[in-house]
Amino acid sequence: MASEHSPLAQFEIKRLVEWNVGGLDVSFTNASLFMVIAIAAITLFLTWSMRGRALVPGRMQSMAEISYEFIANMVKDNVGSEGRKYFPFIFTLFMFVLFCNLLGMIPYTFTVTSQIIVTFALAALVFVGVTLIGIFKHGFKFLTFFVPSGVPAVLLVILVPIEVISYFVRPISLSVRLFANMLAGHTLLKVFGGFVVSLGIFLGWLPLGFIVVLTGLEFLVAFLQAYVFAILSCLYLNDALHLHH
Repeated sequence: MASEHSPLAQFEIKRLVEWNVGGLDVSFTNASLFMVIAIAAITLFLTWSMRGRALVPGRMQSMAEISYEFIANMVKDNVGSEGRKYFPFIFTLFMFVLFCNLLGMIPYTFTVTSQIIVTFALAALVFVGVTLIGIFKHGFKFLTFFVPSGVPAVLLVILVPIEVISYFVRPISLSVRLFANMLAGHTLLKVFGGFVVSLGIFLGWLPLGFIVVLTGLEFLVAFLQAYVFAILSCLYLNDALHLHH
């Protein structure tokens, strides 16, 4: 267990409601709580912003419409017209990751996306989903995705295993990218926060300045990581639909 003053203490999973089903620990934790809060916040934001559906949108409605158009254009540009029916999933994925990232920026909250089990579960959902889509759409032809075109047959013995390995590494790279960025950023903020306290009112201004800059950068990273997660999911979906190599 991390010390209370350790930069890693903020990532500790804590049971809020202990629950055991058939020997399986399914307790409601602080991570579970903030995932529920993120879903509630997304629902409230979209419902509240679109309640009036004004011809001249206000700030909230504009933000909701911009979010919608941003993801819709992302899906259209990276997947094509066939990706339109998968827009709800990509939009939900982007909003969930974004709100989890942003909620973690509020002091004394919990950053859900700093947990590898959460980011890996999301990445595994994307991986399994696009793989099943590819198999259902193309059947056994889906296996040709692992065979580079225009390559001499003698090289396929080497290249095909490499392609298979790189494909199955996708959920790992997708999850680690999000997890590592959120973990590193919040750890750095905590470290500089400790410097402010230890150096006192006279020398603590320098690390405090770094905290202000890093906080702005973390808000940018929170959006960028949600964007990267969504666009890579679009690219994987495009591969599954069109067997692009």
